Amino acid sequence: MFCLSVIEHDLRLPPHLLSLSLHKAIRGELENLFLDKVIPNLGLCVSVYDIKSIDGGFIFPGDGASTYNVVFRLVMFRPFVGEVLIGKVDSSSESGLKVSVGFFDDIYIPRHLLQQPCSLGKDGVWTWDLENGSSLSLDNDEEIRFRVSSVKYHPIPVSQDENATAFIPMEIIGDIYGDALGLVSWWDE
Repeated sequence: MFCLSVIEHDLRLPPHLLSLSLHKAIRGELENLFLDKVIPNLGLCVSVYDIKSIDGGFIFPGDGASTYNVVFRLVMFRPFVGEVLIGKVDSSSESGLKVSVGFFDDIYIPRHLLQQPCSLGKDGVWTWDLENGSSLSLDNDEEIRFRVSSVKYHPIPVSQDENATAFIPMEIIGDIYGDALGLVSWWDE
């Protein structure tokens, strides 16, 4: 779910930060640039883990800021396909479930990847219809155990329509079709 990624970046350090220690100023700028951002094919940046090297300190003519070549490691949220995660059901709709793990909300479980057979009730809540005639509901704000089916990285749109939905840079598709998957309360004894 979490991994370390090594990044090399030419970092411009504004002059007002030169009163701080170099390491502290660079770490602060890296956090401003990368924290809570999705890097395609790497994942969501959760933290700057450490700084491996700092080279340079060049000041380009007419700039006034120093530029450093920095090699550092980031803690990334990047679940792998097949990994089982626990989140909370955020909402239900005709197309399936939306799930959140707290710091990341763009997780979807489409209706065809729910426990089968299932149905959407009049109250907008999905239920798993069991063979004995009873059913188990997938209520909002309940903990759910799901398996990652795919992780998609969407390209940044060049232009966006007025009525378009918000841009989602990383989307996780999950499924709960299997033993011990679904609401955690279903499987507790």
